[in-house]
Amino acid sequence: MPLDEDTVRLAKGKNLATVVTLMPGGQPQALLTWVDTDGEHVLVNTEPQRQRAKNVSQDPRVTVLIHSADNPYDWSEVRGHVVSTTTGDEARAHIDELSRKYNGTEYRNPIGPQGRIILKIAADKVNTPKSLGRR
Repeated sequence: MPLDEDTVRLAKGKNLATVVTLMPGGQPQALLTWVDTDGEHVLVNTEPQRQRAKNVSQDPRVTVLIHSADNPYDWSEVRGHVVSTTTGDEARAHIDELSRKYNGTEYRNPIGPQGRIILKIAADKVNTPKSLGRR
């Protein structure tokens, strides 16, 4: 399912997202994080040793709720699944790009020995205020 224009706008903006994955026992795990899009997929950058990366390697289903930084009634919920991952130089360059978007500088936090990983999420269902008739 393609992303709608509101989801792309929110993911490209300086807005945070809550990413929900499923723990091995089925308990949901939700974390606030930076978000991006390639126009077709939602992109989330993390480290391979982090719990969310481990979770999606076992169960690729995720929900991403992107919150507008300016308007609490402007949001997009993407229910989907991880279709691929990217590591190496591309993932490292992507975290720098995200850091410039959110902080204005390259990523300064230490990066673990496993580097970074981009989770590419395809939408199975997208909900926005507009799609639910709330605008």
